Amino acid sequence: MRSNLVEALIGVVVLVVAGAFLYVVYTKTDVSAGSGGYRLQARFDQVGALSAGSDVRLSGIKIGSVVDQRLDPQTFQAVVEFTIADSVKLPSDTIIKVGSEGLLGGNYLQVEPGGAPDNLVAGEEVQFTEGYVDLMSLVSRYVFSSEGGNGSSSGN
Repeated sequence: MRSNLVEALIGVVVLVVAGAFLYVVYTKTDVSAGSGGYRLQARFDQVGALSAGSDVRLSGIKIGSVVDQRLDPQTFQAVVEFTIADSVKLPSDTIIKVGSEGLLGGNYLQVEPGGAPDNLVAGEEVQFTEGYVDLMSLVSRYVFSSEGGNGSSSGN
């Protein structure tokens, strides 16, 4: 009987620790940020590895999350829906860019507010966007274009 009581107490302790862990994860990772705020959307030619749950940042601070992304079958552009915290009012001429954490990091939406007097409202589409820039393709273009230039001038 005594071993059953010890096992039950250990089980309760494990459940309490697991609950505390989940609470800390929920509060520290800001899981609830995607549910609040107002929704906006933007169109991009290229989004890279951006996905639902990616951050939306202003001055490096998370102000929202990417909620959904889909392909527009008419324009073949990526349509990205995201939320912005209610406390952040963005001017209508705001620029949204797809940023990168680094060479191996993930992508996020970078917000650069404009100076227009009127603000974006829920459901509106951001007009000014810049898509993802693939650094590896830029480097390979530079390398191959400089090789071609050297090869033709040395043939003289």
